[in-house]
Amino acid sequence: MTSRSAGARPSLAGSMRAAGGKADVRMEDTFDTGIEDLWSALTEPDRLARWIAQVDGDLRLGGEFQASFTSSWSGPGRVDVCEPPRRLLVTLHPGHEDETVIEAVLAPEGARTRLVVEERGLPAGEVADHGAGWQVHVEDLGTYLAGRTPGDFRARWAALVPAYRELPL
Repeated sequence: MTSRSAGARPSLAGSMRAAGGKADVRMEDTFDTGIEDLWSALTEPDRLARWIAQVDGDLRLGGEFQASFTSSWSGPGRVDVCEPPRRLLVTLHPGHEDETVIEAVLAPEGARTRLVVEERGLPAGEVADHGAGWQVHVEDLGTYLAGRTPGDFRARWAALVPAYRELPL
């Protein structure tokens, strides 16, 4: 998915778009696991903690939770859509000016599963930082699913940010 060679420009897995001062990030990847296993990695707190965030609270439809992401963002969220094992939609910081929506859509592809993640409603000036962050999160998910421990989020993020900042919106 990405190039980590010294001095090489990193391969970018995401896309970004902006309109009206807000922006969206989209990541897509396919994982060597079944849809039920990937769904579990996206929705079970003990598994989420191994690759993206500590999550506590009511994780049922309409439930509210607190999350602390490896990217350093912490705050409240709400489960808006939960259609196991295909679609999850959550709102981060609901009811506030910086509210965003994260949607994950899963689709089986033989023994593999395709995951599309979008975060919508971001401030346009921050979208490159979020693009790099989501790429690291998706890479960390793949690393975790492969039975390895994800690396240093901040270092990988810092390596990706310049390339995301060069992308046109």
